[in-house]
Amino acid sequence: MTDHAASAAEILARIADTLETRRPENGGDPKASYSAKLLAKGPDAFLKKIGEEATELVMAAKDGVPDRIVSETADLWFHCLVALTHFNLRPEDVLAELARREGLSGLAEKASRPQD
Repeated sequence: MTDHAASAAEILARIADTLETRRPENGGDPKASYSAKLLAKGPDAFLKKIGEEATELVMAAKDGVPDRIVSETADLWFHCLVALTHFNLRPEDVLAELARREGLSGLAEKASRPQD
């Protein structure tokens, strides 16, 4: 892993660690923390935010404004990290899946998935 990738993984891990402290069962206070509020409300709250942030990212990308693209991507990633926390998953799980897929043809990888 490159230094840049290692630092990115470390940042995601630190955010995940913080989110873990915001879980209701870990004493997260929905009145004091946005993350705790989302986690206390459950999937409907953070899934709605994921949809909103994904749409905002699409709009920023269509406008071609780099700062907004970065900002909206950060918002989307954050809310995805909240979802991972809720489902007892970690960013390391996602990074491992990305590493597994690295070097595979996207078309071949998609074709290997089970059909619904």
